Amino acid sequence: MLTLKQIWEPTLAHWSYLVGAENGEAAVIDPNRDIDKYLSTAAASGLRIVAVLETHIHADYASGAYELAKRTGARLYISDEGPAEWKYAFSQEDNVRSVCDGEKISLSNLEFEVVATPGHTPEHVSYVLRDASASTEPLAAFTGDFLFVGDVGRPDLLERAAGLAGTMEASAKVLFQTIQEFKNRFEDHILIFPAHGAGSSCGKKLGDVPVSTLGYEKITNWALKVGSEEEFVKEVLHGQPEPPAYFKEMKRINKILPEARLTTTVRATGDGLLEHFAIGATLLDLRSSGEYAAGFIPGSINLPMGSDFLNWTGSLISYSESTVLLVSSPKDVELAETAMRLIGMNVPVAWCGLDALRAYERQHQTLAILVHLDPQSVAERIENGEVYCLDVRTASEFESGHMPSAISIPLNVLPANVSKLLEGKPVVVYCAGGNRSPIAASLLHKAGKTNLISMPAGFGDWKALGLPVESKAPLFV
Repeated sequence: MLTLKQIWEPTLAHWSYLVGAENGEAAVIDPNRDIDKYLSTAAASGLRIVAVLETHIHADYASGAYELAKRTGARLYISDEGPAEWKYAFSQEDNVRSVCDGEKISLSNLEFEVVATPGHTPEHVSYVLRDASASTEPLAAFTGDFLFVGDVGRPDLLERAAGLAGTMEASAKVLFQTIQEFKNRFEDHILIFPAHGAGSSCGKKLGDVPVSTLGYEKITNWALKVGSEEEFVKEVLHGQPEPPAYFKEMKRINKILPEARLTTTVRATGDGLLEHFAIGATLLDLRSSGEYAAGFIPGSINLPMGSDFLNWTGSLISYSESTVLLVSSPKDVELAETAMRLIGMNVPVAWCGLDALRAYERQHQTLAILVHLDPQSVAERIENGEVYCLDVRTASEFESGHMPSAISIPLNVLPANVSKLLEGKPVVVYCAGGNRSPIAASLLHKAGKTNLISMPAGFGDWKALGLPVESKAPLFV
């Protein structure tokens, strides 16, 4: 009897898998750092984890494969495909086995065949599952970041995230060839279990469905329908989302080995939190943007707890930084710890509630505030030449339409480009819908740019009101 459990991590839009054989042995495929969920799922299913399989060196989360294998005594299977620079640094350890195309991993009635599927990365492999108790035909393919529902893994990350110039077109050509070989090799009935779903930055058109078949993907997935290499390369490289800055760090960490993060964040008094801040810790204010704007500690960074917290924390906070948290709810501390561990960051050293604001007021009398204006009021000030505008959306968003005379500095590169802002006039900071602009405003304020105006309504409301829109290439990207 086959047992298959899909395990979803919403903050990463990540699917991992627990696959159990009839004798109670089980394999886990592409686990993240929250390994307790795999242990508890296995225990609840009466399974014992004896194998951990990884499809590639992940860029979007810290792998839990090594830690899970150590904890359970399982053998860890990693790819031995690709050139030397894409080999795992820990491949020679006793419980680790490097595998290549065509090799097979057996668990009682189950067999996983290793299939090289390069393109997203050079070392990428998929695992094709057969259940001998039912049939000799392949049942499913665990495709990692090679083949998604509705899309394929982007081949540009080596260049855009890891900094390997000139690799994305060559990788796209490899990916096209891999797709042709894969869809011609396997029957249409084979199930496709990907490592990511909608919301992931590992592709641009990922479906919000947890499983598909190869036959259905041939009908519906653009990448399997494109007939020529030239057309595929052009389409797969066009319009890919901006990769989060932490992707490069993840590649390095996962290749070497994610360190165990066993510490927890300590509750501090308001004065205690300010002491950490005074000696160099970065203060992350996890309250909503509205709460932050109404009164905040100068120098703090507003990273509201929500679905984007992991992305922006990984993109804007250095892995070497010591951080402390200001929260409106203690629950946010646990959520922040989990998110930061998932991308291999140190958890914050301390946290505090609103008493940190009161402590700051006792010491400095007033909190800073962030001025909010509606689109109509901003339009009047632009017309009168009283302000200029900073667009913190992506370069492609900016190019498709923006507010008059705005400059473009995407949020993910803003800290390194603050000096490009004009002096003198107040700066109106905006984004698409009001999620990114408050974060940007807090970064600017921390950098000493205090003459700021936030437009929470965003560019969507600006357009809906029929206000003037320009379209041109960004000056800064």
